[in-house]
Amino acid sequence: MKVGESTQLRRVIGYFHGTIFLFSIIIGAGIFIAPKGVLKYSSLNVGVSLSIWAACAVVSMLAALSHAELGTTFPRSGAQYYFLKRSLGPFVAFFYLWINLFSTPAGIAARSLMLAGYITQPFYPGCFVPEMPKKCLALAILWCLGILNARGVKEVTWFQTVSTAVKMTVLGFISVTGIVLLVRGRRENLARFEKAFDADVPDASQIAEAFLQGLFAYSGWGVLVRIAGELKSPSENIPKCVVTALTLVALIYLLVNVSYLAVLTPKEIMSSDAVAVSWMDRVIPSLQWAISLGVSSAIVSSLNCTVFSTSRLWCMASQEGQLPLILSTLNIHSCPVAAVIQMLIFASILTIPSDLILLINYVGFTDWIQLGLMMMGLLKLRFQEPNLSRPYKARLPFVFGTMAMSLFLVLTPIIKAPQMYHIYVILFILSGLLFYLPFVHFNLGSTYFNKITCFLQLLLNVSPTDDIDEYISTGGNVQKNPPATATKKE
Repeated sequence: MKVGESTQLRRVIGYFHGTIFLFSIIIGAGIFIAPKGVLKYSSLNVGVSLSIWAACAVVSMLAALSHAELGTTFPRSGAQYYFLKRSLGPFVAFFYLWINLFSTPAGIAARSLMLAGYITQPFYPGCFVPEMPKKCLALAILWCLGILNARGVKEVTWFQTVSTAVKMTVLGFISVTGIVLLVRGRRENLARFEKAFDADVPDASQIAEAFLQGLFAYSGWGVLVRIAGELKSPSENIPKCVVTALTLVALIYLLVNVSYLAVLTPKEIMSSDAVAVSWMDRVIPSLQWAISLGVSSAIVSSLNCTVFSTSRLWCMASQEGQLPLILSTLNIHSCPVAAVIQMLIFASILTIPSDLILLINYVGFTDWIQLGLMMMGLLKLRFQEPNLSRPYKARLPFVFGTMAMSLFLVLTPIIKAPQMYHIYVILFILSGLLFYLPFVHFNLGSTYFNKITCFLQLLLNVSPTDDIDEYISTGGNVQKNPPATATKKE
C-alpha cells in the first residue's frame, strides 16, 4: 500500500486469475474424498454413482449462475452477506454469518487433514497413518497459508496459478490413463461398466446424502461473489469465469471417476483412505510419491483460496457492525489479517475430530441451507426493488431449480433418516440467538471490544478500512463516487 492511498481492497483480479481461483477452490480435496462417499451412499452402484456425479455438475452450474447475480448486483467483497442483509434483513444475514463461522473452518479442517494424510501416507506404506503427526502437519500447513495470505493478493494469485498447473497435470494423467485402459478393452476393466446398474438401488435419503458428497467436490463455485470487491469488471467476468471453470471441472471429474472405476473395484475404493494413491499403486507403483505430491498441491491451493475468500466475507460483516471492528482492518498489503487469524484459530480447533465424511456432511448440509436463503432473498429483491441495476440477471427457472434442490438436500435426510449431526447443526444455528441479541442487536460490551480492538491494531499493525467509494452504473460498470457521496453502509 502506497503513501496517500485509501485503505481499501483493490480490484486486481481479472478473467484469467478469476478462472484460476475457481479451479483452485473447486478442484481440491473433493475429487479425492468424495468418490468414496458417493459410492457408499449409492449402495456401491457404479451407474448410480456416475449419474450422481453428472447430476451434481448440472446442479452446480445452475446454482452458480443463479448465485452470480449477487456478485454482479453488489460487486463488493462478502457480497452474499451484504445481499442477505439488504433483502432479508440483518437477522437473517447474521445467521448466514453464524453458519459460516462454523461451516467454513470445518471445511478447511477437512481439507487440511486430507492434505496431511496424502503427504504422510508414503512414510507409512501398508498401514494407517498415526493421528498425531497428521494433525500436527495439518496445523502447520494452515498457519503457513495464513502467512502467505498476509503478504497480499499478488502472492496469493501467483501461488494459485502454479498449484493449479500442477494439479491439472495430475488429473489429466489420471483421466488419460483411464481412457487408455478402457480403449484397450481389458475384460476386468469393462465389466464394471457393462453391468453398471446391476447393484442395489439407493433410496431417496441415500441419494440425498450421495448428492451432498458429490456436491462437496464442486463446493466453492461462489468464491468470485465473495471476492467481487477485488475483481475487475465483475458484471462481465463473474458469469464468464463460472461457465468456463465449471464446464471444464465437470468434464475432468467424470473422466477421473471413470478412471478410478476402470482400475479399482467399488469395494477397493471404499477400503481406501487415499483413492488416488491406491489408483497409482495399481497402475504405476513407482510413481506413488508423484501422485501424493500432485494431490497435495490440489488440496493446498483449494485451502489457500478458501482462506483468502472467507476472510473477505468476515471483513464485510465487520464493516456492517455484526462482527468486531478488528476483523475489517487491513495491513500494509491490503489483507484483512485479523480475519485470517480468527478463521485459522477456528479451523485448528476443528482438526481435533477426524471423521472426514462426517465433516463433509456438516459442511454440505449448512451450505445448502445458506444457498436456499440466498435464492429466497434474490426472489424477494426482484419484487422489492425491480429497478435495481442488475448487469447480469439469472433466469427464474434456474433460481427455482436451485431452491428445490436446496430443500431436497436439507429436508430429505432429516425426514427419511435423521442423524445426530442434523440436530447438532440445527442447535448450533439456533445458538446464534445467544450472541445476536446481546452483542449485535443491543450492542452490549462495545466499550470492552473497543479496548481489545485498539490493542490488536497496535499488535498486528493494521488500520480500519476507508468508506466504500464505488457504485454500479446503469451499464453495469463499477465507478467511483465523488468524495462527498462515498458511503460505508447503504
